[in-house]
Amino acid sequence: MYAVIATGGKQYRVNEQTEIEIERVSGDVGAEVVFDEVLAVGDGADIECGTPLLASATVKGEILEHFRGKKLTAFKMKRRKGYRKKHGHRQELTKVKISAIEKK
Repeated sequence: MYAVIATGGKQYRVNEQTEIEIERVSGDVGAEVVFDEVLAVGDGADIECGTPLLASATVKGEILEHFRGKKLTAFKMKRRKGYRKKHGHRQELTKVKISAIEKK
């Protein structure tokens, strides 16, 4: 069984026992997190889609770790003008292991 969830402004297709890296969610390592924004649940050829969300489905996961992603560099330059600007960014991420997909 799989589900499509929305969190952090992105959508993820998840199965049970898979690990995903999502935008930082609050909670301690080892705590359970519940995703209520379930867009679709499927089991083989049987697919149930929400309009836009499924109220009868939830996805539960366990927080494995909090970490920061790789550094992204933004560099701006205008030729022959001496204008150069460089700054970086590291996104705060959370690794979650999906433990259960529940459909009522």
